[in-house]
Amino acid sequence: MDFLTFKSFISTEALIIFYYLGAIIMPVGIWLLLTWLLRKYKLFNTAYESGKEIIWKSLNRKQQTKLVAFFVTSFMFMELFWRMFFEFLIAYMQMRDALLQTQL
Repeated sequence: MDFLTFKSFISTEALIIFYYLGAIIMPVGIWLLLTWLLRKYKLFNTAYESGKEIIWKSLNRKQQTKLVAFFVTSFMFMELFWRMFFEFLIAYMQMRDALLQTQL
């Protein structure tokens, strides 16, 4: 009953599970959804292919490398932020538990 009334918080184990769901399964799931959309709907595939062709042809090799490096770096920073966010949540839970134990 305490869980339903928010008198007790979810455990750090649940946060760790949600971290891995977001860090691994969500990017893979988005990639699979994108590939499914491109195969299923001709409009998405046409827009993607024409946009990719226009952008890729307008860039030289150095700019293409920088664009790919930018997206890889952005992905890594998003993963780092996701990790730091969950570390903060876990630390908050641990501080809350320590404060509650000192009150008892």
